[in-house]
Amino acid sequence: MATSDRFVRYLGSTKNLIGSVCGLAGLGLYLAGAVGSYWPFVVAGLYAAGALAAPPEKVTLTVADDAAAEAERLRADLDRLTERVAAHAGRMPPAAMVRFREIREILTDLLARRDLLAADPDARYELARAVRTDLPEGFETYLNLPGWFAGGRRGAVRRTAADELCAQLDLIADHLTGLAGRLLEDEARRMRDQTRYLRDRSQSEG
Repeated sequence: MATSDRFVRYLGSTKNLIGSVCGLAGLGLYLAGAVGSYWPFVVAGLYAAGALAAPPEKVTLTVADDAAAEAERLRADLDRLTERVAAHAGRMPPAAMVRFREIREILTDLLARRDLLAADPDARYELARAVRTDLPEGFETYLNLPGWFAGGRRGAVRRTAADELCAQLDLIADHLTGLAGRLLEDEARRMRDQTRYLRDRSQSEG
């Protein structure tokens, strides 16, 4: 089986293609009468010369990326993160929980757009960073602080840990909103075009 696979790969390789072209050129010389009875050797020699002169095949070590599978894994990670955050909801600032629900809604919508994610590896990376790094680190750091310290004292001048967590979530939400705008711009443009078409049609018929 391995030998058969290597043979099939060689048939489509650059070496075989260039060698075949050179071999066909040798066959053309024979048909034109330029070579005599030694034409098989000429064809074989030209094929070998072409195959040897061909550039080496490009080596690809990157594992093929399956956008749909990655989106599914991210969705599962997001669900687990949501469960863990909900388990500590009593210690979370109310504003942080509201912001997290908004972030989760954005992430859920974007992860469902697998056709868009398949065409944009950078977007997949940014979503993975939000789900697996930015959000967990913010919540873990906050929860690892004593409750009396995380909430801070009323009227304190210095920002509390609760303030910092909310600020982090605001930044993550803003970034994801911008990412969503970029990914969904084509669909938004189609909506604008449709509105323009309907308006123009209404004016022309009126």
